[in-house]
This record gives sequence, C-alpha cells and structure tokens, in this order.
Amino acid sequence: MALLDIRQRTGYLFLTVMLGHVILISAQVNTRRGVPVLQVATFGLFAEVQRVSSTVVSSLRGGWTNYVSLQDVRAENDALKAQLAEAQVQLQEQRALADRSKGLLATLELRDRSNLKTIAAEVIGAGASMDFKTVTIDRGTSDHVGRDMAVMAPSGVVGRVVVSSTRAAKVQLLTDRNAAAGVLIARSRSQGVVVGTGEELLRMEYVSEVADVAVGDSVVTSGIDGIYPKGYVVGTVEAVEKSGNNYKQILVRPAVDFSSVEEVLVVLTPMPGREAEESSQ
Repeated sequence: MALLDIRQRTGYLFLTVMLGHVILISAQVNTRRGVPVLQVATFGLFAEVQRVSSTVVSSLRGGWTNYVSLQDVRAENDALKAQLAEAQVQLQEQRALADRSKGLLATLELRDRSNLKTIAAEVIGAGASMDFKTVTIDRGTSDHVGRDMAVMAPSGVVGRVVVSSTRAAKVQLLTDRNAAAGVLIARSRSQGVVVGTGEELLRMEYVSEVADVAVGDSVVTSGIDGIYPKGYVVGTVEAVEKSGNNYKQILVRPAVDFSSVEEVLVVLTPMPGREAEESSQ
C-alpha cells in the first residue's frame, strides 16, 4: 500500500515536471509572427473564458431587459383596462341619460296631446309587498295630487293615487288585485270592467257573450268610473273565453310595462263622476 502511494506521488511529480518543461519551452518558442506560443495559448484560453462570460452576461442582461419590458407592458395593459372600464361606465351612463331623455320627451308629448291639466312625476320607489302592486311618485298634496287621481304613462294607463302625503303619493297599479277600471273595446265599443289579477295580465269582466270581441282588439278607458279619462289605452285583448252566466271572460295584456315605468303624468282635472261626488260632499 505504501509502495502504491509512492508510485502515485512519483507519477504526479513527473507530470508536474513535464508540464513545467512544456511551459518553459512554450515561453521560449515563438510562432511565425514572433509571438510566444505560451502567450498565444494563454490568450486563447482567456478569450474563451471571456466569450463564455460575455454570453452569460448578455443572456442575463437580455432576460432582465425582457422582464422589465414585460412589467411595463403589464402596467400599460392594466392602465388600458382601467380606461376601457371607465369608458364602458360612461357609455352606460350616456345610454341611460338618452333613454331617460326619450322617456321625458314622450311624457311631455302626452301632456301636450292631452286637454287635461296634468303634472309630471317621477317614480321613486316600488311597493315592498308582493300582494299589492304599487309604486311611489315624488308628487303629493303640495302639488295638488290627491286620492283617486289617474296616473298615466306615454304607453297607457298606469293606475290611480290611493295615498298622498305632502311630497309623495302611492299609486295603485292596474295589475293590483284590488284595482279596476271601466273600459271598452275600441273597435266594437263593447263595454266592460278590467280588474287586476296580481299577475301580468288583466281580466275584463261583464262583457256579454254576444259582444264583438276578438284577440288583438285594443282596450281603452270608458270614463264611466269617474277616475280615468275616456279614450286612454289600457291594453290589448290576448284571449277570449266563456265564463258562464252569458258573459265572456277576456284576458288583456297591459300596454304599460310596469317594471320599467320611470316618468308619469298625474291627471289633476277632476273627472265628471268624481267632480259630482266632491260637489255633493
């Protein structure tokens, strides 16, 4: 074992001595251009080291530059997304304003067409109970709005005032189960009464089975109830059925979309029936 170690050390020493001789000879031997071979070899070795180092540094630098650029792109994308979201919100606001303007214009046109004294009102709330179909408007007794005054929209009849305070009033919609209005078929002038069902459709009652009524007929107010002025649209006949006792049962789809009503007109002019009742009191 000791002999093997001595041989290995001798071999290493021999290789070291030989390498030293080669280096000394290389230092003394010149190339054709007069440059020592050792210098050329050393330069070549260090050049390769520099090449590798430069490549690594360039790669790291390029990666860092790309990372920084990517962060800039992300920041720019976030800014653009924020601007897009803001623009979309503004667009929705403009659309809402345009729709509101159309609604106000239609309400003003209805007021101008009518010979009645009216006051414009805005819907500010809806009834909380599912059993009662009502809305709240921003006009009250200070604006001369009182009980049983008709409430109209550009598309047709909305309902009547049932409660009023100083600056607000509650309006019972035609679809309420307790609501009713005198009506007639515009085409044939057949009369009846529409009542609310608590659902989307109205029911027209007390129409003779021999009356001329067809699906698609327009239903308008008759004015006999002393609340609603005559000739205003209530809805369209959707179905005609026999209900017995020589009467027809007619289903009417309201002309007004009650879920989207925003502006209305309250009719301040007393109707003939209500005017007579108030005079008697």
